[in-house]
Amino acid sequence: MKKKVTIIMATYNRSHFILESLRSIQNQTYSEFECLIIDDGGSDNTLEVVVPILEQDPRFKFLRRPDNYKKGLPGCRNYGIDLAQGDYIIFFDDDDIVHPQNLELCTGELSKTEVSFCRYQREVFFNEFDYNFDYSKTCTTFKIDSSDVERVLNHELPFNSCAVMWKRECFEKNRFVEHLMYAEEWELYSRIISSGFKGISINKCLFYGRKHANSNTGEFFQNNPVRMASQADAVVLVVQNLKEKQLLTNSLLQYFITISISFKEYDLFNRILNVLDLSVFKSLKWIFFYQSYPLRLPIYKIKKRFKQ
Repeated sequence: MKKKVTIIMATYNRSHFILESLRSIQNQTYSEFECLIIDDGGSDNTLEVVVPILEQDPRFKFLRRPDNYKKGLPGCRNYGIDLAQGDYIIFFDDDDIVHPQNLELCTGELSKTEVSFCRYQREVFFNEFDYNFDYSKTCTTFKIDSSDVERVLNHELPFNSCAVMWKRECFEKNRFVEHLMYAEEWELYSRIISSGFKGISINKCLFYGRKHANSNTGEFFQNNPVRMASQADAVVLVVQNLKEKQLLTNSLLQYFITISISFKEYDLFNRILNVLDLSVFKSLKWIFFYQSYPLRLPIYKIKKRFKQ
């Protein structure tokens, strides 16, 4: 029997985008799935828009996030995880487009290999989407394990929230942190991988993210204080997790402390030091690194230019 996939789609006032996203799910070449649409208390006509799909396709269900889950994307997704009936779980956004072979190729990898998740490539688009898909099934792959957690955290190996299919076992002890309103998947996914779960990555684009100013990412790059504060909170949680698992390398710590320079108003650097609980000497070393980095940055840029 085919394994069942649970698709979890949180939605909030996206009636103008969601139908196109749902149609792309309906067009999957792999049909054994359920799609849980979790409404986060929106005020537009989303339900009215999706009713035709709900009536004609029983695989789609529309639910409202109950009050015992915190408002926001993480709370909606946790609610979906708790309801999921599938062997595999994947998160799709309410404004993006899914490649028709997404579920087919991911379930194929998860069924034939000893891995717990399947990552794939993601591209972005603006305005109208070009439906000229590549339907080839031949692509290279590579393995991912806890040794790659640094590459995941520094975005050398991007783990977009909608670009991974997970076996259900990954969420037995792991959930989204519900007060995080940005970088919640970055924190959770790094926690799962650092726990020892192994995965595989497909070198093919199977998801297309719509770029617009009202997305969470768009708001973050506009310095929205809620998104910025959440990023700082996520960094602290990641540092704490890696310290507990003895996976916090010196280069990763440098990376986080460098990031903290852009989050001075959220006291991120001192919060990182508090988690580390270092000796006085080591604390002074990182304080010097933190305070002198802006002065050294121009030199780093010059060196990098000459290396290219």
